[in-house]
Amino acid sequence: MAYLLTDHQYGKAENRVVRFEKNGPRHEIHDLNVTTALRGDFADAYLTGDQSKVLPTDTQKNTAFSYTKEKGVSSIEDYGLQLARHFVSATDPVTGARVEVEEYLWERAMVDGAEHDHTWLRKGQEIRTSAITVDETGEYVISGFKDLIILKSTGSEFHGFLKDEYTTLGETRDRVMATALDVKWRYGSVDDSRDWNGIYTSAKSLMVREFATLQSLALQQTLWQMGTAVLDAHPEIVEIKLKAPNKHHFDYDIARFGVEQHGEVFHADDRPYGLIEATIARDDAPPAHEAWHASAGLA
Repeated sequence: MAYLLTDHQYGKAENRVVRFEKNGPRHEIHDLNVTTALRGDFADAYLTGDQSKVLPTDTQKNTAFSYTKEKGVSSIEDYGLQLARHFVSATDPVTGARVEVEEYLWERAMVDGAEHDHTWLRKGQEIRTSAITVDETGEYVISGFKDLIILKSTGSEFHGFLKDEYTTLGETRDRVMATALDVKWRYGSVDDSRDWNGIYTSAKSLMVREFATLQSLALQQTLWQMGTAVLDAHPEIVEIKLKAPNKHHFDYDIARFGVEQHGEVFHADDRPYGLIEATIARDDAPPAHEAWHASAGLA
């Protein structure tokens, strides 16, 4: 019996890079978490310990930091593309590169009614993400966000579901719907002139709109409506993956204390939770190849 090395990649995970743009008294901040992974024939490093084809992960780290200044961070998609292209073009043994980026968002502090030039407050909403793959089959960009916590106090139902002898859940036509959205979308092609930031803002806004306005019969239906709304508005996006834990809110019985309530007081139960997932793609979407092959799984 023999053993085969069936898959491998290596890189530097979770480089916490903070870049300030100081082109005058008003500064800008880019707060990133960057993972790089290189792909190619590095089997000798695993099988015999031969490192002659291995670009050290420390070098990858240094490049990730330096490129925030050399190339800038107009968007995390553009930054990731520049970084991945560099590793593939400049390092002979490398046939593919994966770059995953998280961006932590900040907003300017208000001082005496005006935005401060060099002080920020961390935004408490989502973490923006992007995953870039460059290899012999082409270039691929995945954008998205995670941990967008969103809740509505009505406009959600759940009834008519399958029941068996273990079913205790009651049907409802009015419930709280809450989740922490994790969404990723794949572009059909790479265009360096594309407004990555504008598309991100639009996609997020569309999904929030659908969540808020749909009279939902199930979280599954909500995910479908959110995903198709993005695809309808953005032909450049060919596939979208949505993951939504159902953050349950249960009516709390305060009638035993002689207090009336009509869907106003709930117990937020963080676990266990339903986990609803969906992938929606155009029927003519080009192949993804290795676009969804993750490294650290940041994006």
